[in-house]
Amino acid sequence: LIADRRDGLGVCGQILVSLSFLLVLITFPISIWACIKVIREYERAVVFRLGRILSKQAKGPGLILILPCTDTFIKVDLRTVTCNIPPQEILTKDAVTTQVDGVVYYRIHSAISAVANVADVHSATFLLAQATLRKVLGTQSLAQLLACREEITHSIKAILDSATETWGIKVARVEIKDVKIPVALQRTMAAEAEATREARAKVVAAEGEMNASKTLKQASMVLAESPAGLQLRYLQALTTLAAENNSTIVFPLPINLLESLGQKKKGG
Repeated sequence: LIADRRDGLGVCGQILVSLSFLLVLITFPISIWACIKVIREYERAVVFRLGRILSKQAKGPGLILILPCTDTFIKVDLRTVTCNIPPQEILTKDAVTTQVDGVVYYRIHSAISAVANVADVHSATFLLAQATLRKVLGTQSLAQLLACREEITHSIKAILDSATETWGIKVARVEIKDVKIPVALQRTMAAEAEATREARAKVVAAEGEMNASKTLKQASMVLAESPAGLQLRYLQALTTLAAENNSTIVFPLPINLLESLGQKKKGG
């Protein structure tokens, strides 16, 4: 498109350019103020001569010269633009209605393409970002939307980059800011998460009881081999109870002692 616009000006065009240049020479130095334009560091100027783009690259930054009557120019800002996408009603793959908003950061890397190939580059990029966000998120389930945001944003960025390449746009970053789901669904998800945590807690408690029972079994086997060790364990329990300043202390008697007392009564 740009190459087609840069064809020759023709005889009439050359005559008009010559007259304009002659006018500048006649009215010099007054006309120099109308010919000199200042382009800032972050701007570029696309110059049109008789409606055709003057050169392959945009002019600037600094001072540029244009001819009066035949030349016009359009300034293009090359700084990064923030495109805020308003909340979009999206039906996910698993039939859940959500509201998703996001932000797109992009900049113009080719001023000539941004001017010659699209009427309003910023409006076109904004509308395309909205449509791409809805299209990509519509193919994802709610779980994927909540857990795989980074992969989704990379996919949206790749689609926007390929679509806006002919517009001279370079998408720097895409972010999903917030995902809003219905209140009833939030309650259901909270109940599900709570039930899952309770089930895990019961499993952990059961595993702890099983481990404790195995340890007690091993301890009982060790104490069974040493009766004196069992009596020492009784005395240790008594010391622990006395250290807690209890008013009533229950002293456990060894079973073998009671058995010996029973045998003495039978013998007497």
